[in-house]
This record gives sequence, structure tokens and C-alpha cells, in this order.
Amino acid sequence: MISPEQVKELREKTGAGIMDCKKALVETNGDMEKAIIILREKGLAKAATKQSRAVSEGIIESYVHGNGRIGVLVEVNCETDFVARNEEFKSLAKDIAMQVAASNPKYLSRDDVPPEVLEKEKEILRAQALNEGKPEKIVDKIVEGRIEKFYEENCLLEQPFIKDPDKKVSELIMEKIAVIGENITVSRFVRFERGQV
Repeated sequence: MISPEQVKELREKTGAGIMDCKKALVETNGDMEKAIIILREKGLAKAATKQSRAVSEGIIESYVHGNGRIGVLVEVNCETDFVARNEEFKSLAKDIAMQVAASNPKYLSRDDVPPEVLEKEKEILRAQALNEGKPEKIVDKIVEGRIEKFYEENCLLEQPFIKDPDKKVSELIMEKIAVIGENITVSRFVRFERGQV
């Protein structure tokens, strides 16, 4: 028999729905760790469908680094205030703030890069490739590859996550959507560095 306390504990650890928590605990005969794994596995499949849901709750997280040399504010949103108070959600927001401090992205996503900036970057990369003596017919392919690198360096969601460079920040968020069971988005961020405007 699964107790309400066990369901409550699993819900607090994962942010998943009450019925999902109960089913996972029944399936694992009350084994909390196995239940968390089941919720994560099921959640990844559902995560993609949750990305279109409205997010009106969340938190603004701050991070200050290097004796006040770098400061970051980031707004991370979710669907409910219950999840906004969840430790896993708060931890994600802190990790994203640290990411911004460490990697200094200029944009949130590739969609936020202004067209004129992208065109200018393509011109520079094209000139570089030609100056390197690359054949004209493959220059466009080279520029395409280097633009992907530009996105990776300058867009928060495209960057390798500082704590696990094998995954992008967007993949980290998708994993948290799967575990927590709600849509999560980063709305905006600002990074300050002492002495720089």
C-alpha cells in the first residue's frame, strides 16, 4: 500500500502530478529512487508536448561572481507557483544564471539574433573562408558550419552547459520539463560586468 506521505515526498522531489507519482510508486512497490527514474523516462516523451503551454509563474534568479565583478539576473518561467517553489526548478534557475555569468551569451536563442547581425557575421565568415584559400564552391557550406558555431557561442540556449558540456542548455531545460512535468522557459537575462558598459 502506497501512503499519501510517499506520494507527497515524490511530488516534492520531482514536481510531477499526484496521479503520476502514485502510479510510479505502485509500479515500483514504493521504491522512491526507481519511481523517480520512471517519472523521468515517461516525462521526456511528454516534455516536447508541454513546450507549447503558457508559462506565467516562475522566479527571477540572481548570481554574483568574483567578489561582485560579474552579476546576473535571469527570469525563468513555469506554469504554476507550486513548481516555482520546487527545489529542482530553483536549482535550474541558479544553473542558468551561472551559465550566463560564465559564458556571457549575447542572445537568448538563435531567433533573437538580429538579421543584420547575422548577415554581417556571414559576410565576415565568407571573407575569412576565401582568404584561407577555400574553393568558392564550398565557401557557403563552410559559412553554414561556422554560423552554427556562432550560435553556440552567442545564444544561451545553444551553449554547452557548463556543468555538462555534452548537453546544450536547451537540452538541460527539456530534461527538467520531463522531470518536473511543466513547461519551463527562460524569458530574459541581463549580465553586468564591473567596468564594462
